[in-house]
Amino acid sequence: MMADGTESLQASVNSYWAASPIHASAMSDGETEGQDTDEIDRAPLLPKQHHAGPPGATGRPLASRHCPEDSYCMVYMIFFLLGIGSLLPWNFFITAKHYWTYKLSNNTDGHGEEPRSDLSEYFESYLAIASTVPSVLCLVLNYLLVNRQSLSVSLSLSVSLRLSPAVRILSSLLIILAVFIVTTVMVKVDSSGCREQFFFGTLASVAMVSGASNLFSGSVFGISGHFPMRISQALISGQAMGGTISAVASIVDLAAAKDVTDSALAYFLTADVFILFCILMYLLLPKLDYSRHYMLAAEYNKSGSIPEPRGEADGPEGTPASTVSSVSIPPLKPILQKTWLLGLCVFYVFFISIMVFPAVSSGIQSVNQKSGSPWTTTYFTPITSFFLYNVADFCGRQATAWLQVPGPTSRVLPALVLSRTVLVPLLMFCNYQPRDHLHTVLFSHDLFPVFFICLLGITNGYLGTLPMIYGPKVVPRDLAEPTGVVMSFFLTLGLAVGSAFSVLIVHFI
Repeated sequence: MMADGTESLQASVNSYWAASPIHASAMSDGETEGQDTDEIDRAPLLPKQHHAGPPGATGRPLASRHCPEDSYCMVYMIFFLLGIGSLLPWNFFITAKHYWTYKLSNNTDGHGEEPRSDLSEYFESYLAIASTVPSVLCLVLNYLLVNRQSLSVSLSLSVSLRLSPAVRILSSLLIILAVFIVTTVMVKVDSSGCREQFFFGTLASVAMVSGASNLFSGSVFGISGHFPMRISQALISGQAMGGTISAVASIVDLAAAKDVTDSALAYFLTADVFILFCILMYLLLPKLDYSRHYMLAAEYNKSGSIPEPRGEADGPEGTPASTVSSVSIPPLKPILQKTWLLGLCVFYVFFISIMVFPAVSSGIQSVNQKSGSPWTTTYFTPITSFFLYNVADFCGRQATAWLQVPGPTSRVLPALVLSRTVLVPLLMFCNYQPRDHLHTVLFSHDLFPVFFICLLGITNGYLGTLPMIYGPKVVPRDLAEPTGVVMSFFLTLGLAVGSAFSVLIVHFI
């Protein structure tokens, strides 16, 4: 039992659950006595049900029988890297503040301070809108593509379509890679005579990358629901590390390169290489015994029969290529009945975060900027706004590996989520510049934004990760993958609404 009275959660890999409603029945402490660590890691989150499997099948979940070891933590590391790749494109776009300011200003020599420009001032807010609005549509599409659908096309032709997670993941990664290659090439293209065209072209690129990234992350998070909780935690921790890597790359490139464009070229090339590496790692995933075991268990849960081992012509999840299944649309009602409060928590956490990061946080300047030191002019924003936020976010997400309090049914969780609202006015009254309407600066020391941004990051990481992990684990096993997509939908919806509010806040300041 947790301190707040809720039951502690263990990882869920129960592979066969009846479709009947879940009855509330607490697990006794004696049920977990004598289990080793690996068995506890695979214990179900939901109360026990009567086995409803095929005749002759045992009541023990398939995923907990004969489970191979995760040799050298390879599967854990692959999901960690995929987590990095899922948010790396977004983080690389928002962290390159100096590059975008240079490209969208009247300064074309790559040196000196860029003059003020409406395009550059509101760029972070427009960037957030361009990235999150298409993401909502892509996540709805991703939810529909989780299972076979009947789609009506022209001439009343009805076709059946199922895009496997492998197709969704690989296609989205290839789209991201293609857009980043174009972005890398554009670094050395002189756009001084067509800044507006460059601006709208960049927003279009961001929209494409964001849609593909959310299709990718929703699919990967859905797959992680078939694995023990440590795999879901690795995925979410990797997402936070993606921001840290982009921030470090930005700082290193600023220090190493004398020219803004040289710095940006090395910066975006780093992203190109990493995305290619993610593609290679995902192709390796189905070849590992540990991951193949849980993917086969997932297929058993969907079909009700143990699938044959995957051959050369089979799909990446162990389904024979010749097998055709008819699966209905994943039901939303039982998913939302179990996860609506967790989904709202995810929504509000990221709503508050995107409202002030990076639109407000990246505009906070050092109060000693006139001193002319490199710290106050060049490195203050990359370090305080991006690096510290992402490190704090990573620490918050990583903490969920050891501490999972409060539980999914605790009222303390939504209370903590709501308390983050106070961070919005706190950051607004730091030294954000330029200030056209709200001229008062209450926190006139550089330590204040450092503290507030760290608090924003660590609470975003911890309180955003807990419900994302809980979601796929509190529903029947066969709904784990669509639930992962639904939770990702709440996350993206929070980002979309928060990004719209960020424009209003910047204008209000």
